[in-house]
Amino acid sequence: MAADTQEASVDSGFGQISRTKDVAFRLLALAATLIGIVSLAALLLNVAVDAVGWLDWGFLTNPPHPNPNNAGFLPALVGSIAIMIMIALVTFPLGVGAAIYLEEYASDGYLTRFIQLNIANLAGVPSVVYGLLGLGLFVGLFNIGYGSVLAAAFTVALLILPIVIISAQEAIRSVPDSQRQASYGMGATKWQTIRNVVLPRAMPGIMTGTILALGRAIGETAPLIMIAAPTTVFGVPNSLLSKVSAMPLQIYNWASYPQTEFQYGVVAAGVVTLLVILLTINSVAIIIRNRYQQRT
Repeated sequence: MAADTQEASVDSGFGQISRTKDVAFRLLALAATLIGIVSLAALLLNVAVDAVGWLDWGFLTNPPHPNPNNAGFLPALVGSIAIMIMIALVTFPLGVGAAIYLEEYASDGYLTRFIQLNIANLAGVPSVVYGLLGLGLFVGLFNIGYGSVLAAAFTVALLILPIVIISAQEAIRSVPDSQRQASYGMGATKWQTIRNVVLPRAMPGIMTGTILALGRAIGETAPLIMIAAPTTVFGVPNSLLSKVSAMPLQIYNWASYPQTEFQYGVVAAGVVTLLVILLTINSVAIIIRNRYQQRT
């Protein structure tokens, strides 16, 4: 009887310690979450307050101006949107196509493993290296112009292409192999199985990775500086070879001005605009992703 009582006491003490650790870990995780959310909310609120009085229709439709009261964001805004559209048109088919080949067609040999390793390494290369690559390849070799829409889009597309490939591979890999075998059992070819079975079920994951990659691309500055993209242009691009600026470059240029109005009010208005454009692009991509999820 005494032994049973002692054993029950030990179990009770162990259970109490486990519950205490569980509560402590839950509170620690909650504190970490709140710190991140509160810090981000405070930063966004500070920027939004500074943008009040500066972010208006004239700011969005006027070109840059030395007077902060007349400063506009239109050329950089249109330039960023044009670059993002070109990046999406380049990276999505190339990234998904490469992922399909590596996952569905390539044999598991040394060459495939070598390619996979290099793709993973390229995803962590600093963006300035891609800027140098774009300068030598697209500007120097292909001669498509310093700071043009095409040069900017192709350079930043190289930057996010490994991310798109890796995320697409993971999405394709997550499709159960039993679904492929069922498709083959019904007489479908390899391509029919990929098109009708694999891609529809992998598309939500592919879209998620693409959204994250585009979110990184819209804020990149170093590659654009390396290909000699101007920090300020006074007209919207009218062709793919036109000189183009981007929102991060224009914001950086305003931050270097000595006037306090530029450093706080105008810069804050530009940052808010950049965030709104980013959230809009992400929202459209999320809607498309959700439609694919509903179909599957």
